[in-house]
Amino acid sequence: MHAFRFVRAAVFAVVCVTASLAMHVLAGGSPVGPGVLVWAVLPTAAGAFALARRRRGFGMLLGASFAAQYGMHLWFTSGAVQPPTGHEHGAGDLSTGLFMLLVHAVTAVLSAHWLERGECGLATLLFLLFASALTLLRWRAPVACRVAPLPAAPDDRVPPVTRLLAAAVSRRGPPAVPYAV
Repeated sequence: MHAFRFVRAAVFAVVCVTASLAMHVLAGGSPVGPGVLVWAVLPTAAGAFALARRRRGFGMLLGASFAAQYGMHLWFTSGAVQPPTGHEHGAGDLSTGLFMLLVHAVTAVLSAHWLERGECGLATLLFLLFASALTLLRWRAPVACRVAPLPAAPDDRVPPVTRLLAAAVSRRGPPAVPYAV
């Protein structure tokens, strides 16, 4: 169980640090060397591993993401390969500094949202993969004898993938208009 949590935390850290660096560079920061990236991934993965112990609320995840983005901004600025052209992006031009703040804030919100919703999405994906594998094995398994004949399919031209996906359709939502009255 810890190995699965570690893999999830590592993948999350790599994606979030890469996205943060890309947004940092797009906002006017300098590129950094690969060593700086590795040393940014390690604490991010450790934090994600600690937070993945149980389900957390969006507020806590957002606070942790903002702290991580602030730390990555400082780390990327100190580990820049070449200094930004003209002047330091956080010290001189107010609009560049505000844009950098906005970029890291958006990345923090996206990271927190991904952490919160990613768990549910991963569970759904694993369930669907498992169900698909079982369905495929059932279709491929030889049948020794049948007790009762299976009912005929309404349309034999429907591919198996369409039948599989049709079984996973969710019917949640408001009632149809005639039934709503």
